[in-house]
Amino acid sequence: MTLDQDKTKQIHSIGQRVLQSEADALRDFAQSLPENFDRAVELMMNAKGRIILAGIGKSGHIGRKISSTLASTGTPSFFVHPSEASHGDLGMVRPEDVCILISNSGETSELGDVIAHTRRFAIPMIAITKKPDSTLAKSADVVLLLPDVPEACLIGMAPTTSTTLSLALGDALAVALMELRDFQPENFRTYHPGGKLGAQLTKVSQLMHEGDAVPIVPSHATMQDTILVMTSKGFGIAGVVEEGKLLGVVSDGDLRRNMDDLMGRTAGEVATRSPVTISADSLAEEALLTMNTKEIGALLVVSDSGAPIGVLNIHDCLRAGVA
Repeated sequence: MTLDQDKTKQIHSIGQRVLQSEADALRDFAQSLPENFDRAVELMMNAKGRIILAGIGKSGHIGRKISSTLASTGTPSFFVHPSEASHGDLGMVRPEDVCILISNSGETSELGDVIAHTRRFAIPMIAITKKPDSTLAKSADVVLLLPDVPEACLIGMAPTTSTTLSLALGDALAVALMELRDFQPENFRTYHPGGKLGAQLTKVSQLMHEGDAVPIVPSHATMQDTILVMTSKGFGIAGVVEEGKLLGVVSDGDLRRNMDDLMGRTAGEVATRSPVTISADSLAEEALLTMNTKEIGALLVVSDSGAPIGVLNIHDCLRAGVA
């Protein structure tokens, strides 16, 4: 079916209205953060166990996402389905845990057994709800109130704006915990080793060649020996060292630029001084960018003292998915 121009305009108008409605709600929510937000973060920060999320329907989907975000950013967490909890999964919720229960109305009947379990065993419980006088809110140790704003749909019933606000609130909690724990990129990669994200967070030290694989010659080495090292190691370069530190690099380009009396000179005389290098702690993505920018195929990896400790080839980065 081909849409006419009027129908297309109508569809665009609906989309813009929904997005604007939810954006306005988020903007207002940011200006009036729940007053117990700091208490909730403190409770989660001090948890000796895990953060347990629970909810039904759309709230359950939001709970799963919040739990996933927490777990991947250094806060152990998992989602418990309230119906399954009533049939044995309550045993997964321990006194050292903290529970976050999500219900827009605060009267979700399926949460009843989870609420009772937290009260029976004094398990700290945080409620995310729109209704301050609801059963859930009255039972909770900490209540994070969502603003009472209309849903984005015209009938005002489909969970849209309310779920967006719940999701954003969960992100705010997770990021607050991340920053308080000084969660760093290397920590992030621990929980995201696969796919594009894992590749982007790969460090040079994880990909570089070390030991005998590093093409190194002393500054007084003959060019015959230097070329043999360049050829045998297969990186197209040779690092030139003096007193244990990298003095320069001999590349294929250096060989071409010094063809006159090349074999009568030493590596130190031919090498390009102060070459481009990288540290082992740098991200491989940074190394790839450097090689592309400088139009070189390999980088020597140096220590803080300037000693060559490894070599990284552009193909090492590409094979690892860094691109």
